[in-house]
Order: sequence, then structure tokens, then C-alpha cells
Amino acid sequence: MDVEGMSSLSVFRGRHYHNIDEKGRIIFPAKFCDIFQEHYDSRLVITSWDGYLLVFPFPEWASLEEKMFRQSIIRREVREFQRLFMSGAVDCTLDSQRRILIPPSLRKDACLEKEIVTAGMGRSIEIWNRNNFEASLEKTGRNVEVYSEYIADLGI
Repeated sequence: MDVEGMSSLSVFRGRHYHNIDEKGRIIFPAKFCDIFQEHYDSRLVITSWDGYLLVFPFPEWASLEEKMFRQSIIRREVREFQRLFMSGAVDCTLDSQRRILIPPSLRKDACLEKEIVTAGMGRSIEIWNRNNFEASLEKTGRNVEVYSEYIADLGI
């Protein structure tokens, strides 16, 4: 068992290259859908973040919301973060063909036009424009020493 009782098979991982269709639908990788089917349901929440989209299974999103709601909205940074993160959040459902419909506003936020990448990130999934994803990986790879303390803390 891994973090908080989740087995290593119940986390989203890997890079998957796809196309978004003309209606704004993407097909989720079978591995991701297996995790939804086994540990969640077909409901998910998508929001934009830093030039890409973040996808959460509904229970993971609900847990995150609970944590956010414990913060005082009197604090400006709390209001601003919630406005940025939550105001664009959209509820979606995986259909029987493993597809989700990305609303136009979120497609615009993440520059999703044709080639995309879905990246498993443990308890969430990122959806990227393929060129932006590859540029981000390249930048991170060139600056990997920035993460050395974090990597060392993992015991690697």
C-alpha cells in the first residue's frame, strides 16, 4: 500500500498522446479509466492552472474543496486563489467511450487545439497542449538541480 492506503495501481501515472476532436472531446487512456472505474466513478472536475488543465476525480476535488473552505476568505490570498482555481472549475463525466468534453473556455486557457497530452500526476491528471508540455519538460530537464532538495527528501 502507498499513501493513505492507496495501492500503487490506483494512482494516475504516465504520458499519453492524443488528439482533441472538433467538438472538444478527448479520449482518456484506458489505464486512467480503469482507475476511475475501480476507485471512483465517472464524475470529475476540470480547472485551468498555469497554462494547462487539472483534472480531479470528484472525491479528490471534494476533499480539496473541504481544505480550501477551512481557510478564511478574509485573507486576500485565499480569495484570490479560490477565484483563480475554483471559478473556472467545470464538472464533467466520462462517457461510455472514455471521452470527456472540454468546454471552450478551458480549451482556450490551455491552448488545446489538436495534439494534446494527458499526464498522470498521482491523484490528478494534467491535460496539455503537446508543444507546451514538451517545452515544459525540456525546461524542467535543463534545471533539474533546482529540485535536488526535494529529490533528496524522497530518498532517491
